[in-house]
Amino acid sequence: MKRIARIVSPFVIASFTVGSMPAMAAPSAVVDGLVTTEEAMNAEQSAADRERIAEMLSRDEVREQLVAQGVDPAQVEERVAALSDQEVREMNERLDQMPAGANSVVGALFAVFVILLVTDLLGLTNVFPFTR
Repeated sequence: MKRIARIVSPFVIASFTVGSMPAMAAPSAVVDGLVTTEEAMNAEQSAADRERIAEMLSRDEVREQLVAQGVDPAQVEERVAALSDQEVREMNERLDQMPAGANSVVGALFAVFVILLVTDLLGLTNVFPFTR
């Protein structure tokens, strides 16, 4: 009897260990599916930042300046939509630092131009032909 117990007990221990692994993995799988408060706030902030930029680009004077610079406003909107959350946050910070009034429109256009130029140079976008 002891001999049978010696042979069977490693198999029983191994089967219990293997059988309990899915139960140990389940709590981490549930945690991975949850959204933290910080992630939710970042998503909200990113959406608000994108909305602010879209609102600025929809202004008539901004569109006129874009056309005067030889840039298609629809293409700029597509490029802004393709920006990462970090780039959108940086762009909004630059917009906040600019003075109010007519200079802010030119400054905003300059910020958009710089961001598009950098993404073009990095190969992420294809707006300006002179970057190739």
